[in-house]
Amino acid sequence: MMRVFGVLCVVLLGCWGAAEVRAHTHHLHSTKEREADGSRTPRDHVHFEGGEHHSEFDHEAILGSTKEAEEYDQLPPTEAKRRLEVLLLKMDRNNDKNIDRKELHSWILRSFRMLSEEESAERMDEVDEDEDGYVTWAEYILETYGINNPDDQKLLEKEDQAEEQRLLREDRQLFNAADKNIDGRLDEEEFLAFSHPEEHPDMLPVILEQTLEEKDTNKDGNIDFQEYIGDKEFMEEYESAPERREVVKKHHMRFSVLDVDGSGVLEGQEVAGVAYVDKDIAEDEVDHLFGAADDDGNDILSFLEVLEHHDVFVGSEATDYGDHLHNLDRFEDEL
Repeated sequence: MMRVFGVLCVVLLGCWGAAEVRAHTHHLHSTKEREADGSRTPRDHVHFEGGEHHSEFDHEAILGSTKEAEEYDQLPPTEAKRRLEVLLLKMDRNNDKNIDRKELHSWILRSFRMLSEEESAERMDEVDEDEDGYVTWAEYILETYGINNPDDQKLLEKEDQAEEQRLLREDRQLFNAADKNIDGRLDEEEFLAFSHPEEHPDMLPVILEQTLEEKDTNKDGNIDFQEYIGDKEFMEEYESAPERREVVKKHHMRFSVLDVDGSGVLEGQEVAGVAYVDKDIAEDEVDHLFGAADDDGNDILSFLEVLEHHDVFVGSEATDYGDHLHNLDRFEDEL
């Protein structure tokens, strides 16, 4: 069963379903931030917000680094184009001087993995109080919840702290699952699994349990569409809001794909088989970039088309460019 999980590279709907509907859109910076209900913000949650397009998401999806996307702002267009062309040579797996959808999709997924590593490293620096290269549970709850004594049984007992209690409990479960050598502390690799559990197959059993606990509101062991959406008020109002109708329609389509047996609910492996969020977001991003740059409509991006629309892909934005290319080499064999 776990081998199936690994092959599918799945992420469970608790990490994104309700958050995506509430926000409608996503953003790379906040990929794993916890929402009030404990779900994790989808990677692109402010790509489009209030009808406004935020180009930072596109740039990060190509560069694989928030820092580099910010640094690109300092480059003149000519330099941005020159460096983008170097990336295109790496992106172009069959060396035909064009970028097809599969190549762009693979590249964006690689960027997402790099962004996860960058986010995790930054977060670990914040939490690792004694700077010994490890994060203990005591360090984590002190920085995250302001709790000084992890053994205090009276922590977060106030009624208005129910959500914090649940998040603390779930974080403890994830921490224990990520601590592979059971030494009570997380190294860099373990902390990556802890901070981005939905991207690590070994963490999926915990995510599955937490997702069912949170989303299966009638406790029947299944997840129906209302539970999948997770926002009753949104559903009640969507008839009068065309933009909401489109979001619900999109979720209906995804739900139908997941509901393999057509029973109207997600059960068993269907729950565990919710499509990997980054894969879906990467597909949407491919559509967006092709829509912006495929001038001749042949469903292929030539180098010239990409460079002519360099502002869409990278803007005039990356110093430390050699470091980025070095980081990309680490993923060459993963495509």
